[in-house]
Amino acid sequence: VEISLEAIDSQAQIRVRDTGKGIRTEFLPYIFDRFHQGDSGTTKANQGLGLGLAIVRHLVELHGGTVGAESPGEGKGTTMTVRFPLVSIPQEFTPPTDVEPPVFTLPLNSSTDSAPSLEGLQILAVDDDPDTRELLKFVLAEYGAQVLTVGSAKEAIAALNENLDKYDVLICDIGMPEEDGYSLIKKVRTLDAESGKIPAVALTAYASVQERQKAIDAGFQKHIAKPVKPIQLALIIADLVGKK
Repeated sequence: VEISLEAIDSQAQIRVRDTGKGIRTEFLPYIFDRFHQGDSGTTKANQGLGLGLAIVRHLVELHGGTVGAESPGEGKGTTMTVRFPLVSIPQEFTPPTDVEPPVFTLPLNSSTDSAPSLEGLQILAVDDDPDTRELLKFVLAEYGAQVLTVGSAKEAIAALNENLDKYDVLICDIGMPEEDGYSLIKKVRTLDAESGKIPAVALTAYASVQERQKAIDAGFQKHIAKPVKPIQLALIIADLVGKK
């Protein structure tokens, strides 16, 4: 990866060039459009909604800048160029020294008085993103649950088969490499004993009405769109298993 910064006329130009995967010529004109991806399947290796570069363009334009992309084609790398207008600072300008530091307070409705208890629940959480797995484990443990996290549908099935009656709730991402959440829940519903009946929550960035119905039809009891507040997730799980 090569990164350069230079002043061109009245603009600052940041250029990032790599020799990686590159971009197909026919896809290049749409790279900054919302919900456009080179690979949009639910089992693609790199998950996402196709919003990243659209957000980049929006933020750059808010600062009066421009962003563009160039690529000779797949396998030939990509060059991203961002330009911002340079603003001259008057010589007599003096930064303020009496600015009070910001004070952060919890919102009024953040009380844990009505927080549900997940004490004693064994939860199996499936997500291919390591940070999401770590967050789920931490958040649900705060409400008393014991959480095993795995990174794929294959690992989830192995965990369920290892102890058929251990888990009380399954939380599963939809978009995962190799095998997605829809395929996983269909396999779970064919398992013997209580594992096949395990209450299941689809926790996913696929948030449309159609995706919600698809998740329910596949075998999930609940569909939750990311991002979700921890207490909302805990409340939904508690309701699903009949805990207060």
